[in-house]
Amino acid sequence: MQITIELPEDIAAKLESKWKDLPRAALESLAVEAYRSRALTAAQLRRLLVFETRMQVDALLKAHEIFDYSAADFEQDRETLRELRTREARP
Repeated sequence: MQITIELPEDIAAKLESKWKDLPRAALESLAVEAYRSRALTAAQLRRLLVFETRMQVDALLKAHEIFDYSAADFEQDRETLRELRTREARP
């Protein structure tokens, strides 16, 4: 599917002065918001933006201050740390 957006010339010029590749910026903005609202998965985001690695997706999400780190993730990491410390303390 192709989507066309019509912008007044002055607004387009202003946006292009900030983002050199305005069509790419618009696509990334749409993709990031779709991911944020859970309309897209990380795999779909990667495919839509033609990224080769998950690290590129993570960098984009970080740049937009989207962090998928829940309280459950924190608790799992804390438990893993406890287990590692217990193992290290054993002779």
